[in-house]
Amino acid sequence: MRRAALALLLSLAGAALAADYAGPLFDAHLHYNEEAWNGKSGPHPPADAVARMQRNGVRAILSNSRPNDGTHTLAGSPEARRAGVAVVPFVRLYRNRADYDNWFREETIYAMVQSELARGTAAGPYRGIGEFHLYDSANANGPVARKLMALAEEKQLAVLAHVDDTAIDLLMANTPSKGQKVRLVWAHTGIGGTPAARVDQLLARYPGLLGELSYRPGLTCDAGKLCPEWRALLLKYPGRFVVGSDTWVNQRWESYDATMRGYRTWLGDLPADVARKIAWDNAASLFGTKQP
Repeated sequence: MRRAALALLLSLAGAALAADYAGPLFDAHLHYNEEAWNGKSGPHPPADAVARMQRNGVRAILSNSRPNDGTHTLAGSPEARRAGVAVVPFVRLYRNRADYDNWFREETIYAMVQSELARGTAAGPYRGIGEFHLYDSANANGPVARKLMALAEEKQLAVLAHVDDTAIDLLMANTPSKGQKVRLVWAHTGIGGTPAARVDQLLARYPGLLGELSYRPGLTCDAGKLCPEWRALLLKYPGRFVVGSDTWVNQRWESYDATMRGYRTWLGDLPADVARKIAWDNAASLFGTKQP
């Protein structure tokens, strides 16, 4: 009888340890692009988008959109306000898809960023710049890329960058502090598969670097749990990672529930305080977002 009771207790303890994370989520990489909703038509008007956030316990979002009209829509959305979803707006560098390939040298992009920063949003001033892409890391030294990195540090704006590890070093070198003061959210933390050891090296080098974990290859292994090297890295740097949905196409909106369930599964594999930091506290602290 005692053995049976002990086995039951151990089983219950194991289940408790394996329970999914149940706290609030900060979606630190969300797009509300024109395909989702252009103000007139689209499969995901504000009520639909906010409902997806609400039912998944997402209490704050980092919003950036192509064009920036999408972020203005969410920032002024009565649905987001009623749901208690905080909108942290970022200026995206893309007016259209053509801008993906030339923003780093296009002076009209710099002028657009300045105009948007002066305009602000219904949710308050812009808090950052991006997401932007660099398909060739050398373009981090493009004239507009250099100016925007310096501007981000000067204005205390965060940066959301979809780049490789080489470009991280180049972008950081283009700030007055050489990367010691600017806050950069590394979209996907190396979507091309940057090894965990290299990520560790960059986190140690740049105190304002945070890793965002959507689409990160090699992050999870069996049953959606963290792979050993990534679990170790998250435990080593519990204050340096965030999660995001990356709703860059409508299919990502349609799989929003599954994306957030996946996060809750592997977050449950971490100590409760570490899970809370990655799920909410790190992004909330960065942007001064009130606790839900």
